[in-house]
Amino acid sequence: MRTWTWQGGIILPTTDPRKVEETAGDTVSSTEEKKQSKSQQLRKIFKEYGAVGVCLHIGISLVSLGIFYTVVSSGVDMSAVLLKLGFKESLVQSKMAAGTSTFVVAYAIHKLFAPLRISITLVSVPLIVRYFRKVGFFKPPAVKP
Repeated sequence: MRTWTWQGGIILPTTDPRKVEETAGDTVSSTEEKKQSKSQQLRKIFKEYGAVGVCLHIGISLVSLGIFYTVVSSGVDMSAVLLKLGFKESLVQSKMAAGTSTFVVAYAIHKLFAPLRISITLVSVPLIVRYFRKVGFFKPPAVKP
């Protein structure tokens, strides 16, 4: 069972260390897992789901960068928007130096939203792969001996 927590203004998936796994009719309590960083969780997804995870994450990143570039180039005051979203002023000012190009500002904002992009990848890749396996587009996972 997946649980969710509110961290830094976003909802993130977490693993309940007390979760119970069913194996061959027996109920076995799993050991407590160490809290993994987002990058470790992303590496695990890439290792487990391969090209699907990598392609989806790159696609999400490109769409994110494109959206932020469009917003910045249209003249929206992004520092005010980021402050409104709860980012610290020192963080916003360090990323948004005066006189920088549109792309650099868009990329800096894109980097600020990395935890959100990673969370979207972590949640959506298993769902997408499960759906594609269900409809027969992907093979079922190999059974480990």
